[in-house]
Order: sequence, then C-alpha cells, then structure tokens
Amino acid sequence: MKKHLNTLFVTTQGAYLAKDGETIAVRIEREVKLRLPVHTLESIVCFGNVGCSPFLMGFCGERNVTLSFLTENGRFLARVVGPVSGNVLLRREQYRRADEPDFSAQLSKAFVFGKVANCRTVLRRVVRDHGDKVDCSAIEAAVSRLTTSLHRLQDELDLEMVRGVEGDAAHVYFEVFDHLVIRNKNDFFFHERNRRPPLDRMNCLLSFLYTLVMHDVRSALECTGLDPAVGFLHRDRPGRAGLALDLMEEFRPLADRLALSLVNLGQLQGKDFVVSETGSVRMKDEARKTLLVSYQKRKQDTLQHPFLEKKMPVGLLFHTQALLLARFLRGDVDGYPPLIWR
Repeated sequence: MKKHLNTLFVTTQGAYLAKDGETIAVRIEREVKLRLPVHTLESIVCFGNVGCSPFLMGFCGERNVTLSFLTENGRFLARVVGPVSGNVLLRREQYRRADEPDFSAQLSKAFVFGKVANCRTVLRRVVRDHGDKVDCSAIEAAVSRLTTSLHRLQDELDLEMVRGVEGDAAHVYFEVFDHLVIRNKNDFFFHERNRRPPLDRMNCLLSFLYTLVMHDVRSALECTGLDPAVGFLHRDRPGRAGLALDLMEEFRPLADRLALSLVNLGQLQGKDFVVSETGSVRMKDEARKTLLVSYQKRKQDTLQHPFLEKKMPVGLLFHTQALLLARFLRGDVDGYPPLIWR
C-alpha cells in the first residue's frame, strides 16, 4: 500500500523551486521561504509564474515526486514524472480490455454507480443537516430520481446507455445544486454547470477543485502502473486522460461537498473572486490559498473504506481505488468496487 504523503502547492507568483541537498527549497526574491525534505512529498503543484531548476526536475523524477504546472487559474499545462511504474503486462491488459465494448460497459457502470450514489449522499446530508433551510421536497425528489438511476445501472446496458444514465443523473443533481447553497446565495448562485471559462463563482470553485482531484487521481493511476490516457467510459481522445476521468467520477462529490462547506461556513466570500468584463470568473490569490489548505486538510481526514473495511486517510483513497482497479484488470477480484461515501 502506498504511503499517504503531502502535496506542496506553490501559488506565490515569481517563486522559484530548487534542489538543496535532499530538500526542496522555495525561493521568493532570492530568499528561501521554505525547505521541505523530498521524502515527505508525493507531488508538487505550481500555479502560474513559478519556476523550477532542471536539477530539481530530475531530482523529483528520481524520487517519484510528480511535478505539475498549472495556470494561475488552475488550467493544466504540463507534468514532469519519472520512469513509468508498474508491470507492462498490466497496461497491455488495460489496452486489450478497453477495446472490448461489453467489458467497457461493465466497468463504466461501476464508475457511474459510484458517482450517482455519492451525489445522492451529498443531497441527503444537506437535508439531514440543514432541513430547515433548504427546499427538502425538491431535493428529496432529486434523491428519488437518482435512486432510479442506480436501479437502471444494475440492468444490462451498453456503453451509450450507461452514458445516458450518467448524463440524466448529472442533470438531476445539478438541477437542485443551488438549493444546497444556504449562505451568500446572491454571490454563490448556481444555475447550471459551465466551464472554460466558469461564468459564476460556484462554477469557478467547482472547476478548481475538480482540477485538484484530477491531479491526485492521475498520480495514483501512474503510481499503480495504469495508463491514465486509456479509459473505458471516456474513450480515447488526444490530450485527454480518459482513465483518470473515469476514476475521478466517484470522487467528484468529494469536491462538491468541500465547495459547499467553504461557502456555507463563510470561509469564502463573493469578494474573493474577480469577474472580468467578458463574464469569466477567477479566484483571488488568498482565496486560492484558503481552498488549497482546506483541500489538504480534507485529505488528512480518516474514514472507513466500505470494501476493504479499513480506516484510512481520504488522500489515500485515490491510490486505493487505483490499486483495486488494477487488481480487477489482472483478474484478482471479480469486479471493481467503486468507492461509496457514507
């Protein structure tokens, strides 16, 4: 089992990362502001104008520390990784199975089942915790429709039918998402999912969190030896990490819950965002730091894995699910067990 380590997020514009012995030094205006031993890190994520020395890149590659570069607003640019991990036979089996329509549909049902079940949990928790502040009838109606989607996923479905169920469930879920916002609704309203660029504060928040989850899922797949580009639900497309998007589905509600917590607890305010003349929305630097700290703290929380029946940090779940997926592809288990949040 992979040890759960930390992610270093670097958001200060103009920062420069360099190798200093067995540590990573973060310099700002030529002054070292932070030193971290490399063995305490799993990955480094750089936002915007952040530079890295070539020696540090090689050092991170040797020590299996993934180095990712994103724009200041969180759009993925590039990654530096070491040698490919894992057994080539596992990747060959992944490629073979991805070409089988029936197998792809079977595995896709598991990914979508996890996503829909976890979305339903998000709705149920809001009713349980804030029943006096939300439209319970609308949310409970959505819960009922998501339950119907879960029943449909237990039938024999081809890949296009699975995608249809996923699309319908996502529409039902986001149709009531605005009801889940119980504070600062004038600033954090939600009418529909939009992206590239996000056109309101809540969509901006969700997109940024999904980027963080995507980073962790992709790293977990690479460490396990699977190819993040070859998916089952999300088919091959140049530049798209199909398998990472597949596995990410069951983790999206994790990001949703964190976004709602940040807003409903007042940790983020409308003033923490900038709306451009074109209508696109981006987070200010301090808001981004608040979000990153909250995300890192959430990964340190522990919960009981429903399949393995073991307590583990949330941040380890990405690797656990990647390992379970690898075991399924190798034939060590009869099916892939999606992570169902309680």
